[in-house]
Order: sequence, then structure tokens, then C-alpha cells
Amino acid sequence: MTEKSTQDITQLEGDAELARPYARAVFELAKDKDQLQSWSDRLVLMAAVVSDDSMRSLLDNPGLGRSDAGALVIRACGEDIEEGAANLLNILAENGRLAQLPMIAALYNQLRDDAEGLLEAEVISAQPLSEEQKSAIAGALKRRLGRDIQLNCSVNKDLVGGAVIHAGDLVIDGSAVEHLRQLSSALVH
Repeated sequence: MTEKSTQDITQLEGDAELARPYARAVFELAKDKDQLQSWSDRLVLMAAVVSDDSMRSLLDNPGLGRSDAGALVIRACGEDIEEGAANLLNILAENGRLAQLPMIAALYNQLRDDAEGLLEAEVISAQPLSEEQKSAIAGALKRRLGRDIQLNCSVNKDLVGGAVIHAGDLVIDGSAVEHLRQLSSALVH
């Protein structure tokens, strides 16, 4: 692993630690009010707003006060923002945590998925998968992990053949590239 990769992982872990209490608080609020999906949508919107390059440059301006930063993001979210979300934005702004919104949204969605018994799985294949293949993969993962599976599929022709599956902490690398790497390693040893 490169030094940059190690720094990136350390940064992500730090971001997650800062974001986790906010994500948990929003999740508990949303669960109590039976608004899991609507809060998910709000968080995605707010995360997109603060991640926008133009907004980032405005928010990074040292002359912009924290309360002004919160008001700016609230206005940018438009009519889709409601009181609870505006309160969250103001709290994040006052604590200098607006940049944590993408991580808060991701952690919130993990909590929501866990509560709903759902697990997102990423499938990267060398060629597009048929509906039958997707169904078979989702079924096998459900049997193995005991949860409903939502597949996010993409194609990477560099895999040559096969697929790589990421589902929570589980990684299944069935790509031709991985098989060739293992064969090469076996031949060298």
C-alpha cells in the first residue's frame, strides 16, 4: 500500500469518526418519525450541495462566518429543505462540520440499510450482466449474508473476464486478472 493510500484511509476513518454521531442522531430522529427515506433524500441533497465546487469555494472563504455558511447552504438547498434539515445544517455549520455531510449521508444510509435488513453490493464485471445473472448473484449473496441485496452493477473491461463483488466487508474477486495473479504467484513459489 502506498503512503498516499494509507493517508487516504486514515482520512476516511477520521471523517467517519467525526460524522458518525451526527449520522446516528439523524437516524434516530428519522426512525422515531418514520421518515427514513425522506431523510435519506435530504442528506443526499445537502451532501451534493456542500460537495459542489462552487459551493466549496464559497464555504472555504475565511471571511464567511459559520452561521452565514449554514444560511448559505440552506438557501442553496431551496424549497426541499425543512426545519429539521435546516437545524442540522446550522448545527454542522456552527461546529465547522459542513464538509462532513457526504460521510454523514453515507453512514446514515448504512444505518438505514441495516435497520431495513438491506445490504448494497457492488458488482464490477468484465461485461454487462444479464438479469438472470444479477438475480443469481443477489440470491447467492442473500443466502450467504442473510440480508436482502441491492446490486449496483458496473463494467470494467480491464478485468478481462469474471467479476469482483463488494458486499459490506465481503470481497469476492472472481476476475480473470485475479486468477492470473494467483497462477503467477503459484508458479513463482
